[in-house]
Amino acid sequence: MDMLINLYTIPEPEILPDVRVERVLPPDTGKVLAWISEHFGEGWKNESSTALYAQPSSCYIAQKDGQCVGFACYDATARGYFGPIGIDESMRGSGIGKALLLTCLKGMREAGYGYAVVGWCNSAADFYRKSANAVPIPESDAKDTVYGRLLAFSKKKEDDRA
Repeated sequence: MDMLINLYTIPEPEILPDVRVERVLPPDTGKVLAWISEHFGEGWKNESSTALYAQPSSCYIAQKDGQCVGFACYDATARGYFGPIGIDESMRGSGIGKALLLTCLKGMREAGYGYAVVGWCNSAADFYRKSANAVPIPESDAKDTVYGRLLAFSKKKEDDRA
């Protein structure tokens, strides 16, 4: 299921003690991609790279005690889409996800967007609803959205190869 967020009505991000949330600067792109890959895998690293290489970057990170603890992007898979977002497992439930979400959405609004699409968010629908008043987009199964176009390579047995 996809969801829609009205960027004109999002709340201001909460300032968290000892946590910095900011747009990624180009010299830090490699470090952020390595962190994303380590914590969330190659798929999210690849998806996030588009946002990190944009000028200005459309990826934000959260840092605590000088360490990256989360990231959020927009315009990664498609224009006008929010995501991916990932929070270090040890920091989940601390408010960092909401702060990253709202800061990133504010960046989208400042870039001229009025609405954001959150794609393929079945398991996190409550988070988006509570944090940013997201509403479901009817008839938006993953196969019928931008994510339905992802390549699905299948592994063949060695003897099936031509």
